[in-house]
Amino acid sequence: MRSRYTLSLLLIMVILISFSQYSAPFTASGIQKQPPVKIGLLITDSSSLAAVNGASVAIQQANEQGGINGKPLQLAVRSMEGPWGTGSKQAVSLIFEEKVWALMGSHDGRNAHLVEQAATKSIVPMVSAWSGDPTLTQAFVPWFFNCIPTDQQQAVSLSEEIYNKKKIARVAVITDRSSYDSKMASDCFMKQIALDKHPEPKVYDFGGRGEKYDAITEEILSSDPGCLVLFCSPSTSAELMKLLKQKKISIPVYGSLLTLDENRLSSNEMQYFNNGYQVPSGHWHIEEWKPFRNEYEKRFGEMPGMAAVYSYDAASILISAMRKARSGDREMIQKALGEISQRGITGTISFDEHGNRRGSFGIVKIMNGVPTELE
Repeated sequence: MRSRYTLSLLLIMVILISFSQYSAPFTASGIQKQPPVKIGLLITDSSSLAAVNGASVAIQQANEQGGINGKPLQLAVRSMEGPWGTGSKQAVSLIFEEKVWALMGSHDGRNAHLVEQAATKSIVPMVSAWSGDPTLTQAFVPWFFNCIPTDQQQAVSLSEEIYNKKKIARVAVITDRSSYDSKMASDCFMKQIALDKHPEPKVYDFGGRGEKYDAITEEILSSDPGCLVLFCSPSTSAELMKLLKQKKISIPVYGSLLTLDENRLSSNEMQYFNNGYQVPSGHWHIEEWKPFRNEYEKRFGEMPGMAAVYSYDAASILISAMRKARSGDREMIQKALGEISQRGITGTISFDEHGNRRGSFGIVKIMNGVPTELE
């Protein structure tokens, strides 16, 4: 495990083992005596600290403002690492043992389906803060909401930018079809290209090819593409970006948000994406970004990335919905989420009738893991 996470990892492991909750003190006198309102957060594994940290900032800010009707907020965290199906069990634990008012998820698409099923059967609202899997909302489950643009929404933006705005005809897609999320994202892009009747790109599958990045990169570049589109794991994408910089190749590189998971990248690896990687994004609000970034850096000693920001926004809209519902009535919270329209760091957040995030998503360059316009 990377050394910069060592102390934080010890903390999160204690939290996960003991099933304790994140909370923050109140400024109001005597309010600590009230029973807590719990939000459940499911994360991929014990190294997924960015999502925990981002949500905990939202919890702290809400507690400083009086919590929910005078009750303190607590974040109940569960890790989904382990045998297949662990995610469902952990969701059930949060629902029935911790009695959370709502769930958040910052994890991959396959586990998101398990949590969605548990939330639906138990009638608990859930907000996804990371997976872009568009099939999560295709079941028309009224309890599920997605805080990030889906892979399909991202594919529309990428196709428009690459083929229509930049007029790039020769496109190389680099994916890893052994990964559920990578395969889903690349499949959405390929389907969108076919729908838009653009030239079919050349696809390179990293699955099962080991780590011979230099040879594979040379193979890709030999086809003289006008741009690269990455649908790979964060580590694979970082290695490819590193090679391009080392070879001083200035070819445009596009991709999905899934590559920018700061839980999986060191601070040095994140730098490889600076000014060279372009992703779909809504219009981020600098007025919300600055105070969050300052508080996050103060508490955790590093700048927040995409996973932390989306987790913060997801927790913030859940808190707003709970305040509107004014009770633990999960149907009222679900209704409030469906009606919400709130400024977040990542733009104005509202949902369509299926739980997808509304809005258009333009293409932005990345600096330190976030859109350059904020820097």
